[in-house]
Amino acid sequence: MRTTWTLTKNRMLLAMRNRAFIFFSLVMPLAFLFLYASVFGKGDPRLVGYMMAAVLSLTVMGSFWGLSIQLVMFREQGILRRFRVAPVGPGAMLASSLLSNYFLTIPTVVLELALAKWIYHVPSFGNLWGVWLLVSLGTLAFAALGLIVASVTNTMQETQVINNAIWFVFLFLSGATIPLPILPKWVQGVAVFLPATYLVTGLQEVMLRAASLWEVGAEALALAGGTVFAFFISKNLFRWEPEEKVTRRAKAWAVATVIPFLLLGVWESANGKLRKDARFNLDSVQRSAQPPNPTR
Repeated sequence: MRTTWTLTKNRMLLAMRNRAFIFFSLVMPLAFLFLYASVFGKGDPRLVGYMMAAVLSLTVMGSFWGLSIQLVMFREQGILRRFRVAPVGPGAMLASSLLSNYFLTIPTVVLELALAKWIYHVPSFGNLWGVWLLVSLGTLAFAALGLIVASVTNTMQETQVINNAIWFVFLFLSGATIPLPILPKWVQGVAVFLPATYLVTGLQEVMLRAASLWEVGAEALALAGGTVFAFFISKNLFRWEPEEKVTRRAKAWAVATVIPFLLLGVWESANGKLRKDARFNLDSVQRSAQPPNPTR
């Protein structure tokens, strides 16, 4: 445990010196905040409050960018080789990656909430314990996905290509950019299999309706399950040396990360609760944002 904590502190220091990590963990999230709040939300506190779920989700989802790039860079530059001589096991190295990413992401989330409160006067963020739980689980889950990407890629260029593909899917098919109920039916059918969809919808529930932790239990369970699967698989696929290549069998194992979301997606396809909740939340904020009818 002491080794993991020491590595975590070192990883945080190294991350703060990495421009790519700073960009994806701080600059880009704040840019999304002002874009969504000022342009899409037009500064209306009610609309901004609705969009904060998407803003926080993008902040959390972006964590897999910096983490995967950083780990691949460490491997290419021979930094991981030095850790191995320490000696440090894959478990401690990967756990420190998750923890350092978590401790660096949470301040950005707090800053976004504070700016939404001070600049856009958002009246309430609902169930803050629920926000903290989903943000925490989401940060760990998407960081663990970053570990999977770093485990199956050999170069920075390959990592960036895969990151771009994953980011595109999460960005446009989960409801983070366009509200889920507005998307075509077939896209909604695909969205229920994406971890990003459960993060966005879960945050909408706790922030807009102050849903209890029990009410977002399915979303929390999916994110927690995804974290455990991804961490276990990335630990078994971990490579210290750049010369070590990934086998097809290893890549097949990496695909198993999506199992919790496939199971939840099948259940959601039959149940439809998530899509009903997303529709209710959108209708509620649209009604509240409409000006009152003039009296005669």
